Amino acid sequence: MPDSVYLPQVIKSARVMKKAVGHLIPFMEKEREETRVLTGMIEDKDPYQGTIVLATVKGDVHDIGKNIVGVVLGCNNFRVIDLGVMTPCDKILKAALDHKADIIGLSGLITPSLDEMIFVAKEMERLAIKIPLLIGGATTSRTHTAVKIAPRYSAPVIHVLDASKSVVVCSQLLDENLKDEYFEEIMEEYEDIRQDHYESLKERRYLTLRQARESGFHIDWLSEPPPVKPTFLGTRVFEDYDLQKLVDYIDWKPFFDVWQLRGKYPNRGFPKIFDDKAVGEEAKKVYDDAQNMLQALIRQKQLHARGVVGFWPAQSSQDDIHLYAEGAAPQAVEPIATFYGLRQQAEKDSASADPYLCLSDFIAPLHSGIPDYLGLFAVACFGVEELSKAYEEECDDYSSIMVKALGDRLAEVEPRCPEARAFAEELHARVRRELWGYCGDEQLAVADLRRLRYEGIRPAPGYPSQPDHTEKLTMWRLADVERHTGIRLTESLAMAPASAVSGLYFSNLRSRYFAVGKISKDQIEDYALRKNMSVAEVEKWLGPILGYDTD
Repeated sequence: MPDSVYLPQVIKSARVMKKAVGHLIPFMEKEREETRVLTGMIEDKDPYQGTIVLATVKGDVHDIGKNIVGVVLGCNNFRVIDLGVMTPCDKILKAALDHKADIIGLSGLITPSLDEMIFVAKEMERLAIKIPLLIGGATTSRTHTAVKIAPRYSAPVIHVLDASKSVVVCSQLLDENLKDEYFEEIMEEYEDIRQDHYESLKERRYLTLRQARESGFHIDWLSEPPPVKPTFLGTRVFEDYDLQKLVDYIDWKPFFDVWQLRGKYPNRGFPKIFDDKAVGEEAKKVYDDAQNMLQALIRQKQLHARGVVGFWPAQSSQDDIHLYAEGAAPQAVEPIATFYGLRQQAEKDSASADPYLCLSDFIAPLHSGIPDYLGLFAVACFGVEELSKAYEEECDDYSSIMVKALGDRLAEVEPRCPEARAFAEELHARVRRELWGYCGDEQLAVADLRRLRYEGIRPAPGYPSQPDHTEKLTMWRLADVERHTGIRLTESLAMAPASAVSGLYFSNLRSRYFAVGKISKDQIEDYALRKNMSVAEVEKWLGPILGYDTD
């Protein structure tokens, strides 16, 4: 039996604590009032260690991590004011002032949220609100916090990796004997990070965009098997998809990551994590709870999966992919839509023969005369938010977080991985075998699917192979995604509901996942011209992959 207290245990204890406190509060308030009258006290002493305002920033709908942090802080005697998701800056700052907050915590998952965090820091500096600012979420990092956020704000700005670190950080920031020294240590650390970052920018070398294109992945299309035509063109909608079909496709490792249960090699993956001496026993308990909830949700039809798939004739032109109406002659008509690609540009090792990849490399070029096709999909799990809120109202944080974690595993892309989970995995298998049918005889085990041992790829906008979230706008228009599925895009192009994923389908057997990596300004300018956007706007959306400093 391990001596450690694990996150699921903390969350479960919060449920008991909240219900007990809810019962005791009327008596405590009465006693406090009587004491105040008897002693002549004008003002009560605050029983909390401090007050913290938490929010997922404007345009972002993801909040599992924030919710966990809130519960953990609450269990450690912090007053937590949780503003929820898609919270505009003015609401965050008003709440901080109204509640006399000691700390503000910002969370976000998608890359545009990074810019919103910078904006909040700038506004706090402009308004002279000197409250420590905590930064967290899947796309955040110490480097981004140190380089882009901290210089905009003269009060403490600290990146917090996960819930387990939040209590220590908050306690140090509020300790009169420790906070100044702690802030100085953070400032020194972040200055070192900034120096390393700017030095690395100087050391990086890039090919020109022209050179990168010349060194791209060139397929001899005339000697390749001809692309397979999908069994239908246009869109097909999937209403109330059978959730039981998705259970076997769930990747449980990210689920355990949510609960901060991470086994050590060789017991990192599922189900080997159950053999881990430290976390195995707790992981099995959480897994059993998840299985019980999942089967109950399916049996009672409390969650619903919906999605859309579409296929169109497609041809590439340099870094872009043009889509055409069924029956159109691509050489003679304008495309009905274009997906714009980004190409690897960071110079590779001189001994490397690796090409400089772009997604368009995997579609037959217009001049080849070979007809090719591109697919897209958008899928989501509905009902998660409603169930989560119902559990919260019952002071059941454990079940609230559990249902969100399960919803994500049923449908969502794991933040650092471009391969989607259960619904998208099952649907992609159907695409390969029947809907597109380019691998009609495929018989792969689920473990092989997770190791990407299938033909074709399904990259998602906003992820390494195409880091630009604005490509979703083309997908939504082309397939009328919101009308067909109810999945909508926020102003930052996050998908709502949060348990959603979208992407493109490529069938070429040579297609592969890759990371575009850092790119230089000549590609940004070219991309802006092709997309009819300003350079500044493109730089905003592609900030994390810029190979140069815009400040």
